[in-house]
Order: sequence, then C-alpha cells, then structure tokens
Amino acid sequence: MRVETKEGQRFISYEKAIIAVGSRPAMPPAFDLGNPRVMTSTEALEIEEIPKNLLVVGGGYIGMELGTVYAALGSEVVLTEALSSILLGVDSDLIRPVMRFAEKAFKEVRLNAKVVKMATSGKQIKVILTVNGEQREEIYDRVLVSVGRAPNCKDLGLENTKVTLDERGFIQVNGQRRTSDPAVYAIGDIVGGALLAHKASKEARIAVEAISGESSSFEDVIIPAVVFTDPEVAWCGLTEAEAKEKGISVQVARFPWAASGRAMTLDRPDGLTKLIIDPQTERILGVGIVGAGAGELISEGVLAVQMGATAKDVADSVHPHPTLSETLMECAEVFYGYSTHTLARKKG
Repeated sequence: MRVETKEGQRFISYEKAIIAVGSRPAMPPAFDLGNPRVMTSTEALEIEEIPKNLLVVGGGYIGMELGTVYAALGSEVVLTEALSSILLGVDSDLIRPVMRFAEKAFKEVRLNAKVVKMATSGKQIKVILTVNGEQREEIYDRVLVSVGRAPNCKDLGLENTKVTLDERGFIQVNGQRRTSDPAVYAIGDIVGGALLAHKASKEARIAVEAISGESSSFEDVIIPAVVFTDPEVAWCGLTEAEAKEKGISVQVARFPWAASGRAMTLDRPDGLTKLIIDPQTERILGVGIVGAGAGELISEGVLAVQMGATAKDVADSVHPHPTLSETLMECAEVFYGYSTHTLARKKG
C-alpha cells in the first residue's frame, strides 16, 4: 500500500487490511454553490455565529437533530422535507411527539416540499422551492443540506484490488466483513447499512476476530438507532412498519408515558414505549421508544431482542419505581392485560 504524507510517500506491506474510512455528507450538485452559507452537518457543527433564519433541507435524523439544536439556540428554523413525513422508516406513532415539538419549536415544518434551486444573494442565500405544487422564492441567512451521506470510496485505489462496490458505491462484504478481496476487510459507514458509530465498533471487533481465526460473524446482531431530537426516538429489532411491509404477524403493546409517574414528575408525559411481539411464541421482536432519554432506555430493548426474551420475561422482571425504565415492564404487562398504571385488556 502506498501512503502519501506531507513528508512524502511511504510503502506499507500487509497481510490483512481493514478499510474504515467512513462517509461524508451528500451535497447535490445543484446546491453546491461554493458558498459557506450553504452548509452540511460538518460545517453546521463548526459555525461561530447563530443565523437569524435557517433553512434545513431534509427531515431525516440529521436535519431534525440539528434543526432542534439551532431552534434552541434562537434561530428561526424552516424545515423542508420532500416526502410526506419526517424521519422516514420510523413508526408513525413514535414520530408524532417529535413532530408536535418541531411544529412549536420551528418557524415552520413543510412536508411535500422540494428545493429546486439555490443562489447567492449578497450575504444571504436565495432559495426557490415548491410546496404542495406552489413555487416560492425565499431568502435565508444560511441553509443546512441534510439529504443523506455518501461513502468515501474515491481515491483509495480500490481499482487495484478485487474489492467490489454495490450500486450506491458502498463496499460489499460478507458476514465477517471480508470484501471480495481475501486480504481486505471493511467496516462502518463504508459498507452501508445503518450509518452509526456503534455499528462500526461492533463490525470492527468482528473483523479483527475473523482475521484472528475466530468464527465471529455479523449475523443476527441487533443494532439500536437513536434520533437525538426533543423528544428522543429510539428503536431496535423489527419495527411495526417493517412487519406490515413483510407480512409478518405481530402484536403491538403500547404504554403511554402519561401513565408514568416518573414522566409526570419530569413534565414529559409526551412519550410512548411499544413492544413488537410474536403472537405465537410471545418473543419480543422489536422495541420502540419516544420520550426524554429514550436513547438511554433502548439498551434494555436491545438485550431483550438479542437474547430472545419473551414479553413474560420483561413483565416478570421487577423495575424500580418511579423510573422511566418501568415503562418497558408495564408495556409488557399491557400485552397480558394487567398493567398497574394504565387500562389494558386481559389477554385471552
């Protein structure tokens, strides 16, 4: 391998290599003005001044998270999403509390809205967009483009290896994270899937173990996802939407945080905990949580799904009162019809 540094070129021989070069924010050519006032998430985290008004293009994880941050800092935030919902792929009942908060915290949340063109206008950005078929022209101090991420595969010299890429440019790997080239492994964002740091860490461990001769494989690994909005959204395993799409028969148990004593004392009763359960085996197939600190609570859900726990296992595990973790136990109790703090039909 040839490495170019400030001191010159170096050549390194290796038996095995792991590619872990990550991804970068995607920037459509039509938005790439070469103007620092059009930002990606990278620049948005380095900004030295708070814009009076900010347009966020894209209602995914990054757009919603950074929109929430800038709204809290005092910016008038307008968020546009080309689809009919924010946070594509997240169950609709988990989205609702986030949407309610955004509609209050942001100046405006526009769905079915598409940015057509941008141009520099003095010290501001002129934006032409369509909202429900109507074209508008608006001026913003800054624009945050958050429409996804792209793999950092260019200029690696992969054409000199047997490594293959998929149609989106991500490196293809097997369960051990080995590429089509037996000497090269790859982990993290560069292989696609969930672009999350904790997924990359798990993949790195599996790749190293595989290189060391162990039988580790990235199969049946439950990777949690967290959106750090207000309130937070977290989920793992099978979602309700995925179950419907794949025709998988499930039962869904929900516990509203309005029935949680701890959520009430925190003045955060807007949350919800839900379990996706196999009606035959009563195994927990997925967990979804929306509410304050949801990211801290989802780990119990990961453990339950990873270990094949049943709803009975969670219902019978005593949780401390009053805590938010208690909502997982009570949600399992809802499934059986005997939750202490909310009305639930008894299971036949």
